[in-house]
Amino acid sequence: MSLLSLLRVRLSQGQQAIADVRTAVPAGFRGRPSLADAACPDDCHACIAACPTPVAAISKAPLAIDLGRCVFCAECATACPEAKITFGESPHMAATSRDGLTLTAGRPHGDAEARAQVHASQAFHKLFGRSLKLRQVSAGGCNACELELGAAANVNFDVSRFGIDWVASPRHADALVLSGTLTRTMRDAVRLCWDAMPEPRFVIAVGACAISGGLHEGSRGVDRGFLDDVAPALYVPGCPPHPLTFVNAILDFLGVP
Repeated sequence: MSLLSLLRVRLSQGQQAIADVRTAVPAGFRGRPSLADAACPDDCHACIAACPTPVAAISKAPLAIDLGRCVFCAECATACPEAKITFGESPHMAATSRDGLTLTAGRPHGDAEARAQVHASQAFHKLFGRSLKLRQVSAGGCNACELELGAAANVNFDVSRFGIDWVASPRHADALVLSGTLTRTMRDAVRLCWDAMPEPRFVIAVGACAISGGLHEGSRGVDRGFLDDVAPALYVPGCPPHPLTFVNAILDFLGVP
């Protein structure tokens, strides 16, 4: 390809890299939902009935959505006759506690409130604020979360600019990034990966499947015993999460401005 052709391709592509991932909002992305403050009618359960997860991600009294179970299908928003549920485009949804993933009516749903659910760790910031190595294990995933995690390192999101990199060996890793439901067949592989990682180390659960089991919660083929023993330090919800959700979650956790 000639130099002129290369220049034409470059001009047609425009600027691919996202200059500021902290403020970027992905157009068309079904992101963090918002819930109306007004109470729902007592006899209406349309949103709960529409939820496809084995344990409904949405509940009433008060109206609440568990982002750890939500697969972002928006069926609840479509079914609600009073339009009390809306899905926005904000990718900021992560939390450092399981309870922090529950959104309730009457609670502020802005980016500042969402980021407050990720409590920055001063200890981890001191250790990994300038260099964090991640080992990813798909423990029974459909490959959607895995694709988005891979995209976090591409030219658009470029997570390596913050000193965050994927590594092939758990012996070089600081954090285990888990996706998928954690099936019985992957039980030993996950444990072996974790045991091979040097201290200090922590777990990041990515996607509804890793956080709660998602659409497969309660299935006989799922064994989530590992997460009963090793609680994640960071939860990144979505089905799948946007790369901006993942990148911002880690930066918030490490206390990176």
